[in-house]
Amino acid sequence: MATAATTRTALKYEIIKSKIGARILNTKDELLSGELTDQINDLLEQRGVLVFPLLHFTDPEQVAFTDSLGGNAREIRGQDVFPISLDKSINKEAVEYLKGSLFWHIDGTMNSVPIRGSILTSKVLPTWGGNTEFANCYAAYDDLPEETKAEIEGLKVVHSMWASQLYHCPEPSLAQLKDWQSKGEVELPLVWTHQSGRKSLVLGNTAQQVVGMSLAESARILHGLREFATSEPYHYSHEWSVGDSVMWDNTGTLHRAMPYDPDCGRLLHRTILMGGEPFA
Repeated sequence: MATAATTRTALKYEIIKSKIGARILNTKDELLSGELTDQINDLLEQRGVLVFPLLHFTDPEQVAFTDSLGGNAREIRGQDVFPISLDKSINKEAVEYLKGSLFWHIDGTMNSVPIRGSILTSKVLPTWGGNTEFANCYAAYDDLPEETKAEIEGLKVVHSMWASQLYHCPEPSLAQLKDWQSKGEVELPLVWTHQSGRKSLVLGNTAQQVVGMSLAESARILHGLREFATSEPYHYSHEWSVGDSVMWDNTGTLHRAMPYDPDCGRLLHRTILMGGEPFA
């Protein structure tokens, strides 16, 4: 008696750049089936950024997809989906916080266990600008000269929210500064040795000072590494179309939004992948 053949759905994709990014070509139904979970997670770690063109995820579909990849973590105010917009009618309480997204950063450096990644879906395009940029800090670390790797191995860096806020508001009131500083500071490794054995650079606008070094020397190290990690071929800039979804590995990828008209209504919906690996 003949038996029915079981066909495993294959992940279909094309490489965007040599050191970062892949464009996923599967249908929405295939992605939501759950059959591609392991393949997507493996490719995300390899490529840092995955682009899903013109999927037009609804919010429930995006949450379900995020859940299928390891769990949808709730946002700070308990939402499943967070609107990313500088439009005060959409996001009044988060506008100042979101201004920090215009500078290179890793999400959750103040948490012992950062989120594993995020998914953004474009809902409204900006009138100009507004690309989202990514930089692969796994690949950048791999390509550092061995002498540089030896020099930075074991270094710790102080990270703080208040350091990141100074990028877009360099002259805060004392009350603002005290509020930012009340969020605390943490020391994180400059080189993160992951559970997989791979290493990545922990950089971004929350990085304040290398422990045991002067501010001047710290700045040369941190800005120099960021300049290298965000250069070609580790850099990818995504120009949005409505309906695009983009996912990135927050544990080894820097990201930022490019400037755009804050009154244009640009809107992205974000879900976040639950983290499971502490900084180490």
